[in-house]
Amino acid sequence: MKISKVADTPTKENPHNVDVRLLYNKESAQAVHMQLAPGESLKPHKTPVDVFFFVIEGTPDILVGEEKVRVKANSLVDSPKDVVHCIYNNTNNIVRVLVVKAPKPVTSTKVL
Repeated sequence: MKISKVADTPTKENPHNVDVRLLYNKESAQAVHMQLAPGESLKPHKTPVDVFFFVIEGTPDILVGEEKVRVKANSLVDSPKDVVHCIYNNTNNIVRVLVVKAPKPVTSTKVL
């Protein structure tokens, strides 16, 4: 059995300059743990595959398409492929999100 601990996984360089750690990377899917400090956010972007966000901690504002909603912990947000999405931490607390892309993308994410 393989167990990946967030604390033991190195951060991954990314265009958003936030704490991202690749926990799972197979052809069928890719999962990353993302932590946003207060005031941090992603840049709006599109992915070539479906994505879902599971909010582990905090209450981020999540944009999918033209809809932006404050999401509570233990909630899952679906974002279809090729739709603009973004996550914002507009709070004074840490936000932690599990981001799953399925299948694993073979082309790059398009930052807008």
